[in-house]
Amino acid sequence: MRILQLHSNYITFKPVKKEIKIADEARKEEEKIDEVVVLFTAVEEGDNESVASHAIKELKEFLEKLRVNKILIYPYAHLSSNLARPALALKILKVMEEDAKKMKIETFRAPFGWNKQFTISVKGHPLAEQSRVFQTKEAEKEEGVSEALKAEEKMKPSWHILQEDGELVPVEEFDFKDHENLEKFAKYEISKMRTSQQMAVHIKLMKKLEIVDYEPGSDPGNLRWYPKGRLIKSLIEQFVTRTMIDYGAMEVETPIMYDYHHPSLSDYINRFPARQYLLKSEDKDLFLRFAACFGQFLMLHDAQISYKQLPLRIYELTRYSFRREKSGELTGLRRQRAFTMPDCHALCYNLDQAKKELILRFNLCGKVLEAFGFNKDDYELGIRFTKEVYRENRDFINRLSKQFGKPVLVEMFEEKAFYWILKWEFNFVDNQNKASALSTDQLDVENAYRYEITYTDKQGEKQHPLILHCSPSGGVERCVYAMLEKAYKEQKLGKAPILPLWLSPTQVRIIPLSDKFSKNAERIAEEISKHDIRADFDDRSMTMQKKIREAEIEWTNYVVVIGQRELDSGILSVRERLTGKIVKVTLKNLVKTILEETKDKPFKPLPLPMKLSRRPQFYG
Repeated sequence: MRILQLHSNYITFKPVKKEIKIADEARKEEEKIDEVVVLFTAVEEGDNESVASHAIKELKEFLEKLRVNKILIYPYAHLSSNLARPALALKILKVMEEDAKKMKIETFRAPFGWNKQFTISVKGHPLAEQSRVFQTKEAEKEEGVSEALKAEEKMKPSWHILQEDGELVPVEEFDFKDHENLEKFAKYEISKMRTSQQMAVHIKLMKKLEIVDYEPGSDPGNLRWYPKGRLIKSLIEQFVTRTMIDYGAMEVETPIMYDYHHPSLSDYINRFPARQYLLKSEDKDLFLRFAACFGQFLMLHDAQISYKQLPLRIYELTRYSFRREKSGELTGLRRQRAFTMPDCHALCYNLDQAKKELILRFNLCGKVLEAFGFNKDDYELGIRFTKEVYRENRDFINRLSKQFGKPVLVEMFEEKAFYWILKWEFNFVDNQNKASALSTDQLDVENAYRYEITYTDKQGEKQHPLILHCSPSGGVERCVYAMLEKAYKEQKLGKAPILPLWLSPTQVRIIPLSDKFSKNAERIAEEISKHDIRADFDDRSMTMQKKIREAEIEWTNYVVVIGQRELDSGILSVRERLTGKIVKVTLKNLVKTILEETKDKPFKPLPLPMKLSRRPQFYG
């Protein structure tokens, strides 16, 4: 069962057309209900009366928090593609209605089986929109749903805004004026509405730019990367890996599948909020990894570690990790079922060392996102912890907030439900007001015991370390998603959409003024390429103006037109995409400018033929 809860000022609705024989009797007049929580409800295959009763029980607690006692149960098939038969759906909706009335909730139900028109006014506070999923225990088992995921869906955390001065303000009392992005982030997190009703803008861009696309021959959420996209993805992978090695992490490689019944692994699966891919091999039940934790922890279990070697840092770029996200939540590069995740763990001998390491990695993650073209205006900080952790580590948590430099969203739990007790994330908010975690780090207090990971202390005794889980960039696919979404935001502000220069497939496009100068254009492109710069030239039979327009459509950073004047003077006319200006520079100075801007970043050569006439068209 899927329910979209909307705390509303009012809703008006009117039955228009009867769609099925067993439809409710309905008045044709428009009805209006004020100050009501509307429950848009889709009953799914496999739902039963217990699911309906559980949903109302959960709702009662939510209503008490809002200080509201009026609901409208509104049948809404559009929330699911796995609907129950109409007779069963109607029966379950009636159970919901009866249970709600038994709990003394003022209850209304919109007619079932009708096409209806409605108008709704939803309140603006962060708790006004909530998305819930309720399942039978059998359905959860079939989906490979972990105990942690079940617990997460049932938990009722409190939400706050932590200000730079350390004051913790309940989210409903915080003044979001001048913090529009933070408000969008808060609403998204609290509502738990992960499905998309319209295409995300980055999906059109990722196809148009021939970066990546859906793969219809695979399971949904598995993607195909075209040459330009593979270049971008590979450069990100290289940059993050080099950054982690410079930080002091040891790079390793581990398997992508594990024994579902391994004692340490099966216990950990149920402490991690994710759905798994399950498979069989001979007499074993296996699952595909959803992080690098398993392999790294099994490796560390076998290692001999001294306190002198802590913090000990170990890193892997997982290509791929797998999570069976719900089909309605799969969205382009924002959420997939197979993804590349840089995953770094650090072993620390006590909490003080762990805090120092957390701060070090917090700053490191900010620098990684900066390399992708993001600043702190582009993302928000979310911190999650238990009440006990906050009470005992308030100064440290305040330090994270102060270091971030603006208010942050806090999710506080009554008690520990996962293997971690503190977690922070940098979250990008896109053009649909949906948030996605990029960088993240977690303080893990369970897995050293679960995997019997130990180190030898000064007295020669075996001790269990604390473990930090960090992804410095988040999923590589999600980094590309955020860059494309940011580019679209910039375009709406009148700026030219662009990728960071070091990630642009074509950094310089050479365009001959006419066919007469094609050889010269090719020679200049080849000369630029010798300096580890990706240059190509447009030798196609079309006008110069159209070639320039094509370069703009491809987001080419620098466009150089070559004619007799440029050959005679040695001065190039260069269109700078970032500034929108045409500048006059020598070839030597153009190369110098590009190399300066891409300094300390990895390089890969052009992933396509230098001549545009020799390139296939992958999309469109």
